[in-house]
Amino acid sequence: MVRTLAILMVEPMAAEDGQVRGLLEQGGLSAQVHCVTTDALPEVLQQQEWDLVLAGDHPDLGVVPVLDSLAELGLDIPVIALVSRQDEQATACLFAAGVQDVLLKSDLIRLMAAIRGCQRHIEHLQDLCEAQSALERSEARFRAIASNLPGLVFQFVLESDGGVFFPYVSESSRTLLGLSPNYLQKNPDAFAGLILTEDMSDYDQSLQNSCKQLSAWNWEGRIQARGDADVKWISLRATPRRTPRGAVLWDGIMLNITRNKQIELEIARSRAQLEELSAYSQKAKEQERTRIAREIHDDIGGTLTAIKCELVPCLDNSSRAPEFYRNKAAAVESLVDMVIDSTRRIALDLRPGVLDCGIVAAVQWQAREFNQRTGIACAVVCDDEEISLDGDLAVAIFRVFQEALTNIAKHADASEVRVKLSEASGEVYLEVADNGCGITYPDMEKVNSFGIRSMRERCQQLGGRFHIQGEPQTGTGVMIWIPVNGQSSSSCQDEWPD
Repeated sequence: MVRTLAILMVEPMAAEDGQVRGLLEQGGLSAQVHCVTTDALPEVLQQQEWDLVLAGDHPDLGVVPVLDSLAELGLDIPVIALVSRQDEQATACLFAAGVQDVLLKSDLIRLMAAIRGCQRHIEHLQDLCEAQSALERSEARFRAIASNLPGLVFQFVLESDGGVFFPYVSESSRTLLGLSPNYLQKNPDAFAGLILTEDMSDYDQSLQNSCKQLSAWNWEGRIQARGDADVKWISLRATPRRTPRGAVLWDGIMLNITRNKQIELEIARSRAQLEELSAYSQKAKEQERTRIAREIHDDIGGTLTAIKCELVPCLDNSSRAPEFYRNKAAAVESLVDMVIDSTRRIALDLRPGVLDCGIVAAVQWQAREFNQRTGIACAVVCDDEEISLDGDLAVAIFRVFQEALTNIAKHADASEVRVKLSEASGEVYLEVADNGCGITYPDMEKVNSFGIRSMRERCQQLGGRFHIQGEPQTGTGVMIWIPVNGQSSSSCQDEWPD
């Protein structure tokens, strides 16, 4: 579709107006020509979009004032000057002022060519404006995406002489690195200065490998962000390409992976602890089996051998006095009693029979045994006379209680232990507190702290929670919550007060 040009003529003479319109018709150019007076020029300029202004050297309104009016209104409209006489100096001044062309009024044959040149100029300007507008929209979208990404978007260049710079850095650098984009671009070496010394060699190696092979640059390491007391783990992912100047340019992103890294390290630490606990448990099982085997062999086996020795003389055909047989029977009876006692003791070590009377009775019995064995007072408070529990659950809680008492006897240097046992909201609660020296966080993190790990693992297997806290010289408290039905909304956890 042919576009109709909007042409504005300023203060034309009647002959000039008619001649211009005639030329446009002859040239087959679709145009609407509007004539304006001096006073109405500013108003008319704002009424619509004009493609061309024809301005003559009118005595009251010259070409330069027309250009000034356009400049004041911020309009970029081509102006063709129509002059009455040829003057090279005046023509040069008009071109310098910004007119598109200068034509003699007496020779308007070139007007069509000038208008078509202006038309092409207008089309080029429109294309340029559209391209610039599209570029601005694209940059706005990119900046919006970059600002909402959970990381730092960057471009990084390594020159052939070893120099580095950042052509682009997103605003997230303030949050991640503690450096503004402008500062990082002016001081590109500042990023490397944030990397911990221990990780610097790995950073340099990964950068050089990516540069030489033009392969993806993947690096994870620790940085000390400016103004931040904590160390951060970052993940750097970038794709390289070689520039025409021989440099290597990476487009990439940096992410804060501190949380993920802490979880990863915690998982590795927990796995190592579990492996240690498993090895310790296996060793303890073997030691317990050895102990039981030794007791059966030395105690029960020895006693049974003695019984056999007492019975052998009674099996021959020799005639003996009744007193002899009575003495043998008494000796065998005494030895059998010893076997029964040993059997009961070994069975009690494996599983206290008092558990058959319930968890409350078992805890009270163990507290009395602990008091008699160590001399440490142990008071038990229970809200209920009996708490009905599954057999395995009762055994697990009892073993945790035993382990807590063992730790107190070994490490607490306490004179008093307070025990609380209760059931509420579908959970069994057990608290064991002493007035000893108090456990510290380093004590909990010791490599061989298998007692605490064992209690924690038992709670985890039962879907419960484990909490231990201590203060120097004021004692230690161990608390567990175990769901009666074997299900809990909270996972087992070690809690340590800040």
